[in-house]
Amino acid sequence: MTNVIQNYAWGSSSSFNQLFGMANQTGEPQAEIWMGAHPNGCSTVHNQNGEPTKLSSLIAQNINSFLSEKVATRFGELPYLFKVLAAEKALSIQVHPNKSQAERGFALEEQLGIPQSAGNRNYKDANHKPELVYALTEYHAMNGFRSVNEIIENFTRLAIPTIEPLLAQLKANPTARGLSMFFSDLLSVDGEQKDQAITALLVRAGNAEEPLYQLIVELETQYPGDIGLFAPLMLNVITLQPGQAMFLDAETPHAYLKGTGLEIMANSDNVLRAGLTPKFMDINELVSCTKFDEKPHDSLLLNPIERDAMLEYPIPVDDFKFAIVSHSKQRLIATESAEILLPLDGAMVLTHTNGESCLIEKGQSVFIPAYAQNYMIDCEGRVARAYS
Repeated sequence: MTNVIQNYAWGSSSSFNQLFGMANQTGEPQAEIWMGAHPNGCSTVHNQNGEPTKLSSLIAQNINSFLSEKVATRFGELPYLFKVLAAEKALSIQVHPNKSQAERGFALEEQLGIPQSAGNRNYKDANHKPELVYALTEYHAMNGFRSVNEIIENFTRLAIPTIEPLLAQLKANPTARGLSMFFSDLLSVDGEQKDQAITALLVRAGNAEEPLYQLIVELETQYPGDIGLFAPLMLNVITLQPGQAMFLDAETPHAYLKGTGLEIMANSDNVLRAGLTPKFMDINELVSCTKFDEKPHDSLLLNPIERDAMLEYPIPVDDFKFAIVSHSKQRLIATESAEILLPLDGAMVLTHTNGESCLIEKGQSVFIPAYAQNYMIDCEGRVARAYS
């Protein structure tokens, strides 16, 4: 496949080159490689005559054959988007709606006639957006709320006068409901109160050596004056080591801070922002789509199930599956759906029982239709496998 590279400002100018040898002639930030059939960045494939065709157009020619009748009936499209994501700067703090919230919100905004390109549009489609991230380098992120007691402790240590009334309410009601009110009220602080609160936060952070406060200082250089600078005091901060993975549930605030990894998600572009962004923030809609449950730090990593040198990651949704295949010597794999393969460490030889064979270099990807039924790979290194 030939894939679209998204040149977002937070991307890295060197990561794709260092990992996969991809040239970057312009030196501009390269943030994401999109592998899939999403309309905002559809991959291109070549037919037997060498003619380029959009993957979405190819699938539409015979959707049951390319995706399988089961997947085609359930989703009506390739149900996932596979990415390589390289963050040099932090992405916005985000919450993704669940399926019913997305359907409701999309229908309402369509009814109101809000253009999908409008800055105040929340819902670009009617789908949820669960995600898995697999680290290729050290990968820094935030994911889920700390315990309420830990949040209270972090903000008590700050002793910021403008936040004290909000904190007092949380102390009086240290529950999910209390956290919801605190989160909403904190994000709504503006004007002089906001400036005073952030100034006090940065004074405290500048005089501290703890990694948590060093992170806040670093984020301030990227998003000065942003209320999201308080987020590390509320959300779990985690560093994935290469080869570790994490699942990001719907209705859970999270942010990618720095690093390169693989990301697979449901085929959606719905994002509700909660800070570290100059873009529109709909606080009421954000809060209505957020679960204010604490997420224990030791529950963040997603532990794979190993079968014959294949690591399969247990994912609690039907839209996609993800696996890492290692040490393959004429490994035969059966497939029941459309798959995308991406060799991570070295070239891969892909063979089918009909005699066709091709060489896929490290960092290149290949689309395998459901009708193939099986394929064989030879690769000494890891191969990332996206399927459904």
